[in-house]
Amino acid sequence: MMHEPRVYRDAIAPRRFFFKVRVKETDLFIHAGHHLEALALDLTLKYRSYIEAYIRHHPGFSDSLIPVQEDRHAPAIVRDMIEAGRKARVGPMAAVAGAVAEYVGRELLTRSPDVIVENGGDIFIRTDDPATIAVFAGNSPLSMKVGLKINGSGHGVGVCTSSGTIGHSLSFGSADAVCVVSSSCALADASATAVGNVVRSAADIKRALAFGKKISGIEGILIIRGDRLGAWGSLEIVPMGRQPSE
Repeated sequence: MMHEPRVYRDAIAPRRFFFKVRVKETDLFIHAGHHLEALALDLTLKYRSYIEAYIRHHPGFSDSLIPVQEDRHAPAIVRDMIEAGRKARVGPMAAVAGAVAEYVGRELLTRSPDVIVENGGDIFIRTDDPATIAVFAGNSPLSMKVGLKINGSGHGVGVCTSSGTIGHSLSFGSADAVCVVSSSCALADASATAVGNVVRSAADIKRALAFGKKISGIEGILIIRGDRLGAWGSLEIVPMGRQPSE
């Protein structure tokens, strides 16, 4: 499978050490304190195998665009995807990228105190120091010009992005970027999709924020559509300087 170029990765601060792990559709960009490529690959294969096995035994799970029933016998990562989909009122696969990022990231924390795992724009981050995440919004004039500052967190946080104008993920909206912050990366991912589905034009930003803030468990939302921006919740939005590619 071809992987789309992740142009926003060029903006990562050079002081951090990153490596990549790719397995089929999963394309991880990881920061850790050590060379943990082999472990990260093993973890990616493990969690993908849980999801793939569940899909094989539950026809329709991967194609559902609406929440599916809870299954207490499912692997933990699948249960989190199901719960996230139910809270955001979307199908469970809307949470898959965020769920994989978080599960891989949390296990890497046993070997590294700081971990960032980015999976196609969906990020699990646990650092002692504050970090700023630039928001890639395609052709919007605000793309890579604004960022979210994430303070050091002992528990880790998910910052996930959905777009109706870039990437291959399914969206019924046309937002250039919808970023959601939550302590659950799976929930942030599913909620970004759900909120993004509401945005058909810049006029929908206010309505989308009102919809999103009703989702239990999310901490903040940032929406970009063209040259318009809207936000809600506990977010610190900061201007970004010139990027290396400019």
